[in-house]
Amino acid sequence: MSAHTQTVEKGQNTTLLCQESYVCSGTDEAIFECDECRSLQCQRCEEELHQPEKLRNHERTRIRPGHVPFCDFCKGANGNIMHASMTRQIAAVRCQVCKINLCVECQKRTHAGGNKRKHPVTIYHAGKAQEHEEEEVMDEETKRRKMTEKVVSFLLVDETEEIQVRNEEDFIKKLDCSPDQHLKVVSIFGNTGDGKSHTLNHTFFYGREVFKTSPAQESCTVGVWAAYDPVCKVVVIDTEGLLGATVNLSQRTRLLLKVLAISDLIIYRTRADRLHNDLFKFLGDASEAYLKHFTKELKATTARCGLDVPLSTLGPGVIIFHETVYTKLLGSDHPSEVPEKLIQDRFRKLSCFPEAFSSIHYKGTRTYNPPTDFSGLRRAVEQQLENNTTRSPRQPGVIYKALKALSDRFSGEIPDDQMAHSSFFPDEYFTCSSVCLSCGCGCKKSMNHAKEGVPHESQSRCRYSHQYDNRVYTCKACYERGMEVSVVPKTSASTDSPWLGLAKYAWSGYVIECPNCGVVYRSRQYWFGNQDPVNTVVRTEIEHVWPGTDGFLKDNNNAAQRLLDGMNFMAQSVSELSLGPTKAVTSWLTDQIAPAYWRPNSQILSCNKCNAPFKDNDTKHHCRACGEGFCDGCSSKTRPVPERGWGPAPVRVCDNCYENRGIQLDVAELPSDEEGGTLIARKVGEAVQNTLGAVVTAMDIPLGLVKDAARPAYWVPDHEILHCHNCRKEFSIKLSKHHCRACGQGFCDECSHDRRAVPSRGWDHPVRVCFNCNKKPGDL
Repeated sequence: MSAHTQTVEKGQNTTLLCQESYVCSGTDEAIFECDECRSLQCQRCEEELHQPEKLRNHERTRIRPGHVPFCDFCKGANGNIMHASMTRQIAAVRCQVCKINLCVECQKRTHAGGNKRKHPVTIYHAGKAQEHEEEEVMDEETKRRKMTEKVVSFLLVDETEEIQVRNEEDFIKKLDCSPDQHLKVVSIFGNTGDGKSHTLNHTFFYGREVFKTSPAQESCTVGVWAAYDPVCKVVVIDTEGLLGATVNLSQRTRLLLKVLAISDLIIYRTRADRLHNDLFKFLGDASEAYLKHFTKELKATTARCGLDVPLSTLGPGVIIFHETVYTKLLGSDHPSEVPEKLIQDRFRKLSCFPEAFSSIHYKGTRTYNPPTDFSGLRRAVEQQLENNTTRSPRQPGVIYKALKALSDRFSGEIPDDQMAHSSFFPDEYFTCSSVCLSCGCGCKKSMNHAKEGVPHESQSRCRYSHQYDNRVYTCKACYERGMEVSVVPKTSASTDSPWLGLAKYAWSGYVIECPNCGVVYRSRQYWFGNQDPVNTVVRTEIEHVWPGTDGFLKDNNNAAQRLLDGMNFMAQSVSELSLGPTKAVTSWLTDQIAPAYWRPNSQILSCNKCNAPFKDNDTKHHCRACGEGFCDGCSSKTRPVPERGWGPAPVRVCDNCYENRGIQLDVAELPSDEEGGTLIARKVGEAVQNTLGAVVTAMDIPLGLVKDAARPAYWVPDHEILHCHNCRKEFSIKLSKHHCRACGQGFCDECSHDRRAVPSRGWDHPVRVCFNCNKKPGDL
């Protein structure tokens, strides 16, 4: 301490006096220390100074015996202001002119020369109680630092909105916390380059680089990153900055609102000398989108997952952290008004209403010399986290389920031509992207609503398009009685048998049948003078045509297909009834012309190699070399067998005889003259069978052409069906195609073996339908 410095008090001070001299003139004993006023205050001065609403939230602590305040602007050895997370120095003196507390180093640096060396000072002497208190503070600070030493961040959601944790257990494992621990979520938002990651590192993790920072121009945070703060018991989430160069701007902006929806407290970080309109527009649009789209979904998640903690009682709290360099903080020019009131006035002027947020607080700091002081922000965050009146802590599993539900609901690409760029969070980010093919209007339902069986919906009326024929008929008589019953033109009435319905259709045309009124119209009921049904018995309504849906009044006349189905059924029935006798006669005839060394068909019950038992429809094959019976897979190879009289053309042999082709038969095994005659009969029989097979194959070709001509309009053409619509198996000669009578798609037999009536398509009797259509409730 300089020898020229005037000392007002010498020796140990047993009583600290008020340093404000606002009411008491500096004669009363100090009772409180105010961190933001940077002074010791008596009872009267403390009450009078903090009467304005703006100053009521100042941090004040009651002075204990032997109390000594901290240095007000302490600097380290390198000349920088020490950060709040670093150890603060105890003040040694208080300058009565400058009205600041100084440690020894700061007093030497600031008051060693010039006029300040003559300023009177008061000397502090720390008592044992104060020293013990400081040691306890140091121990607590050290414990907190050690608790955050092993904290690491992880990628929670990437830039394409894909969650990067597999399940709830993986989420808890990466957080490194207990599954039963109740947590809150704190996230940060702001423009790119404003130091969001840096702010989280110094506010929660004592300056450790838990979240990556970088001096490069490119954004160092892509997607959403998370880490667990074991001191405050919170999940800290770092987000990608706004106004950055990105290729998926719409999806990344929507991702920010998902993070906001699961947060209990959000920090909007801005480093600008004045608050920009972008801040208020972002919070206002986020509030509107939260109330419009996310509140309902969060309530549904609570009910669907059986969560005990409500997720949407009210939106998160907001802290606007404003850092300036050259300008004053908000409200400094208006001591009578609090910053929060000025912010609300700014929202009203911009017609933005942040109604979804439970609270909005302003916390500013002015950085004369780096680094930034985050102590005020940390105190404000801790104060908000202690408030459980609107947002209560919850288990990490609940946090993951909420994020998963929002990601499943609001996902998918957003077309650029549908964007409304006047808002941060337009409705297109969260509503269905389907557009009516007839009138071009969009669906107003939430995204991915089709997964829950909810149909498309639009508030505007549609117009008729001949291409899609989007008319719907309703029975006029039922409508006049207060009911709206849809009807469709079809081949026959539901009370007619299939063959009688075809006969009536050939005579009097198609019918329109109402479930309540019966048959109300026949197209050729009279020889002449038949009127249009629209003018007589039905009403017409125009409905929207959504992508992936069928038309409305497509031709449901399926008379030709019914006729083909009847013919195929008769042919199949005759074939199945005659299958048993035919197989028996064929087997007996084959044994009569078989060579003597062949095993009879009646004795072949299973394949001689793989031992697979033969079924009624399976074909038995004889090896021309050994004469045993094999399945097709074990006797598919061919080679000449001259020793048995089969040559020089290759014939069917089993795998064993094919590999042992060099072994010669004994003379006793060579065919005799009688066996040679039988061999010739066998060759003739095989030639006849091959010829008949070719004739049957040739007859199948015109049948395929007839089937395509008889196909109803809503059926997918056969040449476009390459694989089963359900199991994705590719169709081949062995795997037949079948059309579902309800949706018209192509399926294999296993995926479409159910039978059910489809009145909307004109099938009043049980017909083939696929698994998906069969699961639909009500009439098809």
